[in-house]
Amino acid sequence: MARHWIVVGGKEIFDKTKELGFTKHGIKSTRRKMAQQIQPGDSMSFYISGMKQFAGMVKVTSEVFEERTRIWESPKKPDEMYPYRVEIEPDVILDEADWLDAEPYHDRFEWTQRWPRERWTLAYQGNLHEITENDYELLRKDMERARASAATT
Repeated sequence: MARHWIVVGGKEIFDKTKELGFTKHGIKSTRRKMAQQIQPGDSMSFYISGMKQFAGMVKVTSEVFEERTRIWESPKKPDEMYPYRVEIEPDVILDEADWLDAEPYHDRFEWTQRWPRERWTLAYQGNLHEITENDYELLRKDMERARASAATT
């Protein structure tokens, strides 16, 4: 059964993955154990930390592999290589103007309920989080709706 992940990163990380045509994404070195659980068929949703928004979803098409060539660069963590990598393909990618604000999802997601409402951003600390099927479906429907709405305007 497919698992669903939220990948947290700055806009520069998302932009590099976009520049690569959503064919590959890297996970931080501190998330080795979690990254090793990612399998082909899983989904990954991108949460842009500085913007506090969701930008899109991809499908994982490979096993996790380790690679140490520098692709992604973060000004906050200049030594981070994002060594745990997966091949991906785009699923629902939003234009930046259509990105979804994350704050309202605190009340709608199951996985965020362990954090108090007034400190909702704590749910997005760390680079990788597994979410429930229900949360994935909710976010996917909203992203599809945002993409369709943008296409008609």
